[in-house]
Amino acid sequence: MNTLFQNPLHERLGTWPLAYIPFGGADYGEVAAIAREIGDGDDGRFYDVWLRAADRVARDAAETLENGQRATAAALWQKASVFYATAYHPIYGAPLDPRLVAAQAKETAAFDKAMSLRDVPGEKLEIPLGDTILPGWLIRSTSHPNEVRPLLILNNGYDSTLSDIYYMAAASALARGYHCLIFDGPGQGSALVRNRVPMRADWEVVINAVIDVAVEQPGIDTARIALYGMSLGGYLAPRAASAEPRLAACIADPGLWSIVGGFRAQAVRLGIDPDALQQLSKVDDAILDKLQQYIESDRTMYWTIVQRGYWVHGVTNLRDYLRSAEAFTMEGRAASITCPMLLTHAEDDSLARGAASFYEALHGPKTLLRFSTEEGAGDHCEMGNRTLANRRILDWLDEVLA
Repeated sequence: MNTLFQNPLHERLGTWPLAYIPFGGADYGEVAAIAREIGDGDDGRFYDVWLRAADRVARDAAETLENGQRATAAALWQKASVFYATAYHPIYGAPLDPRLVAAQAKETAAFDKAMSLRDVPGEKLEIPLGDTILPGWLIRSTSHPNEVRPLLILNNGYDSTLSDIYYMAAASALARGYHCLIFDGPGQGSALVRNRVPMRADWEVVINAVIDVAVEQPGIDTARIALYGMSLGGYLAPRAASAEPRLAACIADPGLWSIVGGFRAQAVRLGIDPDALQQLSKVDDAILDKLQQYIESDRTMYWTIVQRGYWVHGVTNLRDYLRSAEAFTMEGRAASITCPMLLTHAEDDSLARGAASFYEALHGPKTLLRFSTEEGAGDHCEMGNRTLANRRILDWLDEVLA
């Protein structure tokens, strides 16, 4: 398989913008040029090259606006926000790297400028949740901005941003006539970086707060509110649907039963007795040490668990991470979902391995939508063919909400 980036972690994180090419979020030549310039460089090199590219696009946006081309400037600032977000991903973790904070601030500023320059400007939302405020945007349908329309709430995952969620699904949904609401929840985006709010398993509390704000906005068809979760959102969205009756439909991309399921399977492949893994957070120290050694031996796994996982969950060690992660499960909750559910299963996505059994556990209206490698959509969140994924998923949603 051909790769652009020499470092496997850089390949994983640096190629995400390729999924946004059909929607204007990147161009192949830009990403390929960035990969060549990074070469065999480290995470600092990755950050510097992506940041320079983002700054260049932002300068182009400012110059374009000075020439009176608002739509082009909006598109460029939105692309810049993707590049800024890509730059800081490899330097995730606590204590926060000042470079991450700076790039995230630039990402937010670029995205805000893009939203303000739309033909129908996005509307900035403040979503109260306990003693914090979650940032969000209401973006109205491109073709029917002043009409009462169904609302699609788009839910990020572990490390995606508002820029990601816009290009992954919002752009297509807006063109279909949906109003869209995007937000950073606990453990996500600026809620994590600026407000230091960690992830939580009881996502129904989060979506309850989001919908409370959404139904107060004009032009929202409150009988047709749908929730679409991607990556870890494939757990968060159905978890919310299990206790939020105002949802008319829910999409989990992929259908994700729990966080620790895949981790437990990997532990078995390491030769650990499955019976000892029923409660990962309570394994003995010898098993925990073996898991720790495995994580530290693999750069991508280290980033996934230690840099990202510890930081997002607000913990400092593996046992506490596993204890927190074990709460993220649909066990005992799947049967409570009453709205129509769509689960996706991409052929090569390890997180989607439990989608079929998740589907069987649902008692209400349900659909399992499979995507194949042959279609170029077999990877995580169908990132190789988001055009196909959006078409099929939104076709389903159109039918359900009709």
